[in-house]
Amino acid sequence: MGEHPSPGPAVAACAEAERIEELEPEAEERPPPAPEDFDPGKTGYISTGKFRSLLESHSSKLDPHKREVLLALADSQANGQICYQDFVNLMSNKRSNSFRQAILQGNRRLCSKALLEEKGLNLSQRLIRHVAYETLPREIDRKWYYDSYTCCPPPWFMITVTLLEVAFFLYNGVSLDQFVLQVTHPRYLKNSLVYHPQLRAQAWRYLTYIFMHAGIEHLGLNVVLQLLVGVPLEMVHGATRIGLVYVAGVVAGSLAVSVADMTAPVVGSSGGVYALVSAHLANIVMNWSGMKCQFKLLRMAVALICMSMEFGRAVWLRFHPSAYPPCPHPSFVAHLGGVAVGITLGVVVLRNYEQRLQDQSLWWIFVAMYTVFVLFAVFWNIFAYTLLDLKLPPPP
Repeated sequence: MGEHPSPGPAVAACAEAERIEELEPEAEERPPPAPEDFDPGKTGYISTGKFRSLLESHSSKLDPHKREVLLALADSQANGQICYQDFVNLMSNKRSNSFRQAILQGNRRLCSKALLEEKGLNLSQRLIRHVAYETLPREIDRKWYYDSYTCCPPPWFMITVTLLEVAFFLYNGVSLDQFVLQVTHPRYLKNSLVYHPQLRAQAWRYLTYIFMHAGIEHLGLNVVLQLLVGVPLEMVHGATRIGLVYVAGVVAGSLAVSVADMTAPVVGSSGGVYALVSAHLANIVMNWSGMKCQFKLLRMAVALICMSMEFGRAVWLRFHPSAYPPCPHPSFVAHLGGVAVGITLGVVVLRNYEQRLQDQSLWWIFVAMYTVFVLFAVFWNIFAYTLLDLKLPPPP
């Protein structure tokens, strides 16, 4: 997809007041003005008068209506001051909450034609528009994303994780000479990536178990959900945010098993996958009227059916007679840990498109809850197994 072609006339007209562009062609390349130039008292604010004078000095380089929209930012500040960080964001082509509000106030005389109605788009433009409508509930965010996305960097995180999972599965399939229900093979648990309760002191296993799957049916469902849901989410929200949700779901899944299903091993990437999918579905439900993806009810139903089938397979396998007694088959509790992460941390990440998470109080509440759970699970793993005198299966 590379370079993004210029949008059509309707998109350009609508997005004119809904995106922050550099005040000059070279604005992105030059550093933001020094704070002492506009905020000599170092209060963190600049006066609206200085902001207006800046706009006046660049009026010849600005579209007249765009200048009017920018002035809405100054008009919206009743106290006569603008946060200096908002000013820096404006100069460096970054959005801020206050500037977004000013955009909405200044967007009165532009056409209201939706991005979805734009005609004459090529394949790359249609794909980006499709992703925008699949993941974002607000038209202003869709247009901003459509106009600014360049596929640089590409959605490398989900693709890399998926390729590694497939590669490890094929390697194990060849070494075990078994591809269907690999987990029933006597040597399966000997792999150093699997989480095993007797080897819970080996901390890497709480994460690396995602590269081991019970069989091709287990891998297939996880890969499909990762690619169909995870890749579009990463295209919009970036690898850092989506990777955070995915890894948090993976760790929560293995820790949940170590607390709630203490004698069982864990395999598969379902914890991370369920964190992403449940966050996406919860975001759609919470923003139902704003989501304009086609057949959203049918798509939700299909996603829930796929998740239910995969979860049902895991429950059945867990209670099926083990191929290597007395150790049971892998646990299904990791799925539930992923869902819990998705509807807490995941929802906050997806809801705040390109806004700083550290400014969201709900974000810190869920981070604190997650941290408390992790600390509880760590101490549980250190002390509870001994205090409960639990009989664990022998090491593989």
